[in-house]
Amino acid sequence: MNSIKMTRKLIKILSACGLSLVFILSITFTKLSAQGVDSHIPDLAGIWDGTPRSRPVNRANIPWGEENFPDLNERAKAYQEVWEEIVAPKYDCQPASSPAIQYDPYHMQVTQWPDRVLFRYEKDDQLRTVWLDGRQPDSLDFSLQGFSRGYYEDGSLYVTTTHFVFDIAGFDDYNGIPSSSQKVVTERYWREEGQLNMTLTVEDPMFFRGPVSYTTRWLPAGEGYKLAPYGCDPEASRLSVQFFPSKYD
Repeated sequence: MNSIKMTRKLIKILSACGLSLVFILSITFTKLSAQGVDSHIPDLAGIWDGTPRSRPVNRANIPWGEENFPDLNERAKAYQEVWEEIVAPKYDCQPASSPAIQYDPYHMQVTQWPDRVLFRYEKDDQLRTVWLDGRQPDSLDFSLQGFSRGYYEDGSLYVTTTHFVFDIAGFDDYNGIPSSSQKVVTERYWREEGQLNMTLTVEDPMFFRGPVSYTTRWLPAGEGYKLAPYGCDPEASRLSVQFFPSKYD
């Protein structure tokens, strides 16, 4: 009996015993992996360190610089011209989204399931789900983090995220560049020499004349490390804004 028939028989037996589908999928995933059927799936699971120990801290020109800064259209330049730090939604405790949250100097936890990959960011306590089962987004799936689909190939995880909502600071925390519902973010994750690598590309025809990319890495977190709680008090956060100068006063 080949491995596929054995797997189907195993699922029927477990189903008859009343075991959950998640449990069945987990056993199936483990069984197939052991047989080498899913040997192309990289082991990305764990807690990864994105602090200055692993890479430079993000700022106006990192990870974006002269060589990879987006070519802005006139609409984006107009938004950038009127931008002020005091309107940044982070002071109202709005979380960061792609492509900024991946580079924020915090830890990240990756969990791999048979039908999804979960990215838990220490920054803003955000959870992204990357669906591996081929499901398609609908009109209710627009959100700050968008809707992510992915697949494994040649030892890498490939992710495409669409269905973002408009974000006045959706590109990064520093340059006053927004992002639209047309934003598409693609990511490739792979392991190399013990570190987790990612290349990210962002497209947004509403504001950019072409795609832009950056590559970064995470190092393994220290032994026993757990994601720290992330707290944001809107009153305290917005209070600091009163000390920022405004060009319209």
